[in-house]
Amino acid sequence: MEPNRDQGMSEELNRYIAQLQSPDGAIVATAAEALCHLGTAAQRAAIELVRASGTNNDTSRAWIAAALEELGPPHESQLRDLIDLANNPNGDVRFWSITLLGRAGGNAAPAVGMLTKQLRESRHQPSRERAAWALGKIGPAAASAVSALHEASSCGQPRLARLAASALAAIAG
Repeated sequence: MEPNRDQGMSEELNRYIAQLQSPDGAIVATAAEALCHLGTAAQRAAIELVRASGTNNDTSRAWIAAALEELGPPHESQLRDLIDLANNPNGDVRFWSITLLGRAGGNAAPAVGMLTKQLRESRHQPSRERAAWALGKIGPAAASAVSALHEASSCGQPRLARLAASALAAIAG
């Protein structure tokens, strides 16, 4: 891209990121929709999108989820914020932060302890399931989670058990 076009894209992205913090659901939805259409070019908005995913506005939440689906893996510089957000009281914020950590694969090895805790202790079933999935995506670097994954693989929750068994296979190599 040309320098002026890069600068324009950066300014536009900054504006959308700022709009995600608006108390007006329509503004948030419009910004999230624009970010969704930018796809991986909106990757820098990942943290604010995850934070905004805890909204009660259904339209905003739908566009935020769509944008997050298009982002791809997070940048390494975002991992610490994602680990912190995985402890958020809002289940949607936890789910999306864990999802992005899983997309980071082995780079998310520093999140293994937190993911193991989510797997064992979260009362939000989608977060537990996503934690098992993310541990599998991290692979052999998640070996310290094997005990928790074994517990989850025999927990009586079919989806969680399947995801935990898959993660155990991925960790074993």
